Parts: sequence; structure tokens; C-alpha cells
Amino acid sequence: MIKRPIMLAILALALAGCGSNVKLDPEIAGGASATGGANGAAGQSSVAQVEAGSAQGDVAGPVGVGRIIYFDFDSFVVKPDYQPLVDQHARFLQANRSRNVVLEGHTDERGSREYNLALGQKRAEAVRRALTLVGASDNQIEAVSFGEEKPAVQGSDEEAYAQNRRVELRYR
Repeated sequence: MIKRPIMLAILALALAGCGSNVKLDPEIAGGASATGGANGAAGQSSVAQVEAGSAQGDVAGPVGVGRIIYFDFDSFVVKPDYQPLVDQHARFLQANRSRNVVLEGHTDERGSREYNLALGQKRAEAVRRALTLVGASDNQIEAVSFGEEKPAVQGSDEEAYAQNRRVELRYR
């Protein structure tokens, strides 16, 4: 049996090995945006922070075209009713190669958190495939899942569930 002082020494060494020697950029560590800062110096992160669902993050896409695709219960099949909407968004992306769209997959509250995140991702990926089949470039499209975390409507009835099973298209 290992004696207590030896056990403590082993535990201390194991914990010391878990530390990180990565130093953060002072701007980022101080809570500033990670968009490269005002000076844009080399070595700084150039990742832009995206706030899904914010008005500023959702810039104009095709005018007069819906931005929500609804799904049946426990399904990630894009219904034929939404093909005209998919076609219009794909044509817009094809004509505007500098534009990008985020596909936000959502579910209703039924099912586990993990299951709903996976289902929301499958829904977003299904819309991505539909857009690329019509001509949009895959590098213009980002698919993310919010699962049940951002319901469009509060409630636990079929009407609320139906409005929460969706993919929202948000342009940036």
C-alpha cells in the first residue's frame, strides 16, 4: 500500500502537469474583441465574434423571401413546399459570392439536450445540401445547431412545437 506522503506527492505532480503555459494576448485576456483589434498586428486572432440572431449580424439577403424552413416532428427532411425558398436563397448566394449565410437549426423541447443538438445540426446540414444542390457554394454556408435552446415560441402544445422545429437563414 502506498503511504500518504507519497500519494500526496504523486497527486501534486499530476496536478502540476495539468497547468497550461499558453499566454493570452493582453487585449483578449482583458475582454476585448478577438477581431484583430484596431492595429491588426500579425499574430493576433482574426476570428470575428458572431452573435447568432442579433439584428446587426443578420444583414439583408434576398428581398421578399422567407428565411425559415419548418420541419416535421423528429425529421430533418426538407419538405418539397420549401424548394422555391431554397431555390431563391441559392440563386442569391450564387449571384453574391461575397455573401455568407448561417443556417441555425432548432428543435422543440421534446428529447434530450444532446439529441436535440444533433437533430438541429442535421436539419441545418439538410438545408445546406439543398442550397448547394441548386448552386450555392459550400464555403458560403455555415450550419450550426441550437437544439431546443432558442425557441421561437414558448409553450408545450403542438402549435408551439411546430414553430420551434425550424432552420433560420441569417445572412452576414
